This record gives sequence, C-alpha cells and structure tokens, in this order.
Amino acid sequence: MTNEMSVEGLSIAPGVLETIISVAASEVDGVASLGSFATSGIRSMLASKPSTSGIEANLDDDGKLRVSIHVEVYHGYVLPDLAAALRTAIAESLKTQAGIDVDTVDVYVDGIQFKS
Repeated sequence: MTNEMSVEGLSIAPGVLETIISVAASEVDGVASLGSFATSGIRSMLASKPSTSGIEANLDDDGKLRVSIHVEVYHGYVLPDLAAALRTAIAESLKTQAGIDVDTVDVYVDGIQFKS
C-alpha cells in the first residue's frame, strides 16, 4: 500500500495496516512464517517487531481494501481450512483495530515446514 488511508478523519499509514495483518496472521494456528522462510525467518527471529514480509494491502478504485498474504505453513494442516482462518482473522483484526472493511484476502501458500 503506497498511500495513507483515511477512516473517519483518521489517517493510517500503510505500515500500520501491514503490522495488524502480520500479527493477525501469526496468531493463526498452523502458520509457520509470513513470506518464505528464506527471506523472513532469520529476520523475524532477530527483529523486535512482527515481519511484514509477504503482505500487500491496496485500495482499489472503489475504495475497497484488498489484501494479499504469502505464508509458509506447518505440515499436517488442511490448507483450505487454514486459508479460511487467515481470511477471517485478518478481516476481523482490520475491522476491530482500524475500522476498515476488507473486500478480499488472497492467501498464497509458498511452502510447507515440518516441525522438528
């Protein structure tokens, strides 16, 4: 997302939305990491704030928010169920914390990790 979003007179920076999305996604059971582990794994272990790698949030011409998220998941989870849980968690978090209705959440599973 390149521009600030205004909601009821409040301007919200793109990084804020991406952080809300990141936290919501990381709390879904079965999500191993955002983006691919090669690009986000080490960075997220060392960083003090959630990784926003693999997240894209854009307003379309009609003013609706469209979210795309790339994740790696743990082996053993049903992918359609996990994607549905991600969609719900992200939409609810954005509505609750920022007052933003989400039009779509596209989930891309980029890899599967095995628990050690």
